[in-house]
Order: sequence, then structure tokens, then C-alpha cells
Amino acid sequence: MNRRAFLKAVGSAALLPILPLRLFAANTNFRRRRPSDPAWPSPSAWNQLDEAVGGNLVLVNFPLSLLKTDPDSAAAQRLSENLRNPYYIGDQPGLTQTLGWIDAWATQPSVYAVAARNAHDVSEAVKFARENNLRLVVKGGGHSYQGTSNAPDSLLIWTRHMNDIALHPAFVPQGCAHALPPQPAVTLGAGTIWMQAYDAVTTKSGKYVQGGGCATVGVAGLIQSGGFGSYSKHYGLAAGGLLEAEVVTADGRIRVANACTNPDLFWALKGGGGSSFGVVSKVTVRVHDIPEFFGVANFTIKAASDDAYRRLIREFVSFYREHLFNDHWGEQAHMKPDNSLVISMSSYGLDTGEAKKVWQPFLDWVAHSPQTYSIKGHLVIGSIPARHWWDVRWWQEHWPELPFPNPNGRRLTALFDRVLGDLIPQPVFDFDHRPGARPNNAWWAGDAGQVGWFIWGYESLWLPASLLEHDAQQGLADALFASSRHSGVELHFNKGLAGAPPDAIASATDTAMNPAVLTAFALAIAADAQGPAYPGIPGHEPSISDGRKAAGRVHQCMDRLRAIVPNAGSYVSESNYFEQGWQHSYWGSNYARLADIKRKYDPDGLFFVHHGVGSEQWSADGFTKL
Repeated sequence: MNRRAFLKAVGSAALLPILPLRLFAANTNFRRRRPSDPAWPSPSAWNQLDEAVGGNLVLVNFPLSLLKTDPDSAAAQRLSENLRNPYYIGDQPGLTQTLGWIDAWATQPSVYAVAARNAHDVSEAVKFARENNLRLVVKGGGHSYQGTSNAPDSLLIWTRHMNDIALHPAFVPQGCAHALPPQPAVTLGAGTIWMQAYDAVTTKSGKYVQGGGCATVGVAGLIQSGGFGSYSKHYGLAAGGLLEAEVVTADGRIRVANACTNPDLFWALKGGGGSSFGVVSKVTVRVHDIPEFFGVANFTIKAASDDAYRRLIREFVSFYREHLFNDHWGEQAHMKPDNSLVISMSSYGLDTGEAKKVWQPFLDWVAHSPQTYSIKGHLVIGSIPARHWWDVRWWQEHWPELPFPNPNGRRLTALFDRVLGDLIPQPVFDFDHRPGARPNNAWWAGDAGQVGWFIWGYESLWLPASLLEHDAQQGLADALFASSRHSGVELHFNKGLAGAPPDAIASATDTAMNPAVLTAFALAIAADAQGPAYPGIPGHEPSISDGRKAAGRVHQCMDRLRAIVPNAGSYVSESNYFEQGWQHSYWGSNYARLADIKRKYDPDGLFFVHHGVGSEQWSADGFTKL
């Protein structure tokens, strides 16, 4: 919306649709203002904010309303297609990539958004929200499963356009000239997504920055929540690589936080949760060397019976402990209810021959029982030059015999390997096909299911490395088998740091993350969802009955693992919306320190997110102080 259109609209603010009021028990506690309140800022006040942020205040619309008001139109058809495109969703201040969670929340737009271009814009928005008692929301990537980057009746700080990237050959944090040596680093604006970061750091510069495995996740949010990527088993947490942050605190001050300046705030930003201590406007992160190769191991083994599947899981647990429990292997193994073991793992620093050699003993074990076990689909074990892992142009140039992109489709299919003389296609990227989209607007095909989804159930817990000891392996295998009877369970090996190098462990130790991550060999995840889906829109509504049943199965699945690892802890970004004892689950012994820092920098609780530090002092929607 241009400035003239905004001023015309804000002058007619009384005509804006008002969302229904939430009901609370009568009390005299502090309550943030809603548009229906007499003290809601006047049009002139909003106009002053617009001027203060250089005309970057916008009225936020809700794109999904078109599916209800004009469902048969061409525009509605395009919208339905775009709901599978994370770049489209990210470009809409009124949408989030996760559209909701059953019996918990559904994405709803803010009333206004500051489309921030710099820390000054962020500061003006923070001061305006504080002075007018407004609910404040921050959205960069908008990937949040738990709805923390949206809230109705709020003012949104939208950082999507803050995506400048600058590489530094020898960076020293401010105030640390005599304390820390110079080191390679990259400064990333808060609205940068990891695909952009990897393009600048790895594709163009031949280096590596530890970020997210999903390429459309926002940089700032991932780091503030701890942050795992495919190669975290080698490089450690994204938060562990943070060298400095520019952050706007609740008083509106633009601060620098690093090991020498505001070190307590700096520590809290390293895994203490997004948008709880301030609004991060940019981060500077350590840059690493890369190996010669990154690669994958992808295949599915189907067992002929329950007993055979139990033995397969037991064999894999033992094989993982002996051959994969190191910093060369990350990502996932899935145990599914249909007696399938799905391997979707990534390799670090191994060429194709080396990677195949690692897996050969396990594949030989499977081959010895052809009546009991079979490999379904393609078996792919292979590597490519690490510098080109996120290089869309390289994929195009090196696989000319395959469509890139397919003009009649949305997926790049690339050749990873030859197995038994056959060409083995492996889905790699999906693309943003909107007119004018950048060529690098791509995302891993394996992450496509998260785009526009409506979550039914999602739970996680860390599994300690002690479960891999020989006398504990059978118990772990039995628990995984029992879990898989209820729902699919995934082991994300890169999201536990046991087996990582000492420097990765050391940097993670100096973060606010739950210390359980340091001794965990994997994060176990069970989840189910539907999508794209949204309540109240015919033809697009989530199934309430199916969703509640699925949530029950997910909970039963994880209960089988909780029986062998009670109080194990959970990852804040990938966990249950209804997490019990979330303070301990997410931060363990670090929570008390985080709460003290919250009181210091945000004593009035301006920054609220669901199950964030200090949120227990507020109503569930963040509007009423308890």
C-alpha cells in the first residue's frame, strides 16, 4: 500500500472490521488495548508513526479471506496455489507459513505493520507500542509452528525487507578489540532467510554459516531459538556461532549485544527464544570452512512382519552407534507404523565411495534376509561438491538431461547416483514460479509439507546418548517400535550434539539452550498435520475430528519414549503447543537466569510470545497481565 492510500485508509479507521473480543474474568490488571477500545491510537497518532518510519506503516489485509468472499475467481485459484509457496507466504504480512494448530491457534493478521527497513524503524514501532499499550508481534520468516509471529489486534514489526548481507574477513565484536581475535564472519539482516545466507556465504564465497536445514526459515528467529541445520553435528548450534547482535529493547534503545557489551542480553539471545528480550535487527555470525563434499543417504526398508521390524530397528540402533554416531552424519531416520524404516540422512566430508562404504554392512545385513526385508523405491547414497549444495544454477548446469525447472511442474529432479545400472532420480528443489521471482527462490522438496500446513499434533524430546550404550540399546529399540505402533517417529540426529567435536560442544555450552542438548544423540519428533488448511473457509477447513485423533496418536507415540527418558527436555521451536512444564523442557537449569534478564531489559513484559520467557505472567493471548 502506498503512502496516499494508507493515509486515506487510516482516516477511515472506524470502518475497519473488528475481530471479536476475547472474554476474560473481570479484574483490574493491566490490559493491552484493542481497536474497539476508546484509548486505541487515533488516526493522527498512526499517521505520526507512519511519518516516523518513513512511510513504511501499512494496513494489513488477510489474503485468505478471498477464498471465502470470491472462491471461484482466478485470484482465489492463484492464492490456493501460492499457499504451497513459502516465498509468497513470506511476502504477506498477514500470513504465516504455519496456518494454525488444532484447538490452539489459527493465523490472524495484525491491524497494522511496520515494514521495517532498519533498526530506527524497529525502535519507533517499539516505542509506539509501549506508549500506547499495544500488543506487539515480530515476524521475519514467519515459520513459527506455535504462532508466535502473529496475533490479532496487534502492531506487527515485519522485518522481511531487512535482508542485507555483508561478509567480513576479520570481524571483531564492538568493545572486544583486546578480548577476542578477529575471525571470518557474516552480518545478516533480521529478515534474511537461510537460502539467501547460504547463497552469499557458501555458493558465492565458498564458506559455511551454521543455519537451518529448511532454507526458508528466518535467520534471526532460528538463532534466538538455538538453531539446528543438517550439519549441526559438526558445526554445532546456530546460536553458538553468534558473535554480535543489534537489538532494540523495550525502552526503544538500539543496543549492541556481544561477549563484551551487554553480555547478559547476548547470552539470552543465544537460544532464549525469539522476540522475548527485544527485536533483533541484525546478527553477525561466525563463518566456517567447508569440506569438499556434502551428501545424502536416502532409502526405505520394509519389514515383512512386526517381529522382523522390531529386529530391524534393533539392528539400526546398533549400526548407528558403531558407524554413524559422529559428526559426519546428520538428519533423520523415520520409524513408521507400516513397518518401514525410512533413512533420510545427510553426510559431511565424505565422497560417494566413502559414504557407501559406511552403509555397506547395514545393507548387507538387510540383503541376507530377502524374504523378510526389501528396499522400496530407490536407494540413493551420494555426494556433490559442498560449495554447490544450495547453488541452484549449478544444479541446472550439471544435470542438463533433466528438466530444470520443469515448465509444467515445480520440482527439480536431479541425479545423485547410479544403483544397479539404473538412473536414480532424487527430488531436490521446489520453485517460486511467480512472475519476477528470483532464480534462487527455491526450497528443498522434502520441506514442502510444512508450507501452509495446519498442525494436528507435534511433540519432541531429546534422547540422551546413554541410550546407545550396549546394555540400553534393546530398551531404546523396543521403545521406538512401541512408539511406531501409534504414529511415525523421527530421530533427528543433527539436533542432538552428543558426538559433535569439542569446539561445537563448547560453543553450545555457552548458550541459553537446555543443557540436555549437549548429551543428546538425537531429537525425537512425532507429528501430523493437514494442509494447506484454514478454519472457516469451505473446502479448505482442517478436519477437527481427524486432527484430534491424530494428536492423540502423536501423544501416545511420544509417551512410549518418555517412559524411558522422563524429563528429557524439548526443543522450543519444534515442540508441543501444550507442552507441560515448558520452562524446564525448553531451558532446564537456565530458565531462572533468563527470567532475571527478562526483568532487566523488559520489566513490563512488552515482548510476549506463547511459552516464552516471562509469558506465565500473562493471559494466553498476551493481552492481560495476570
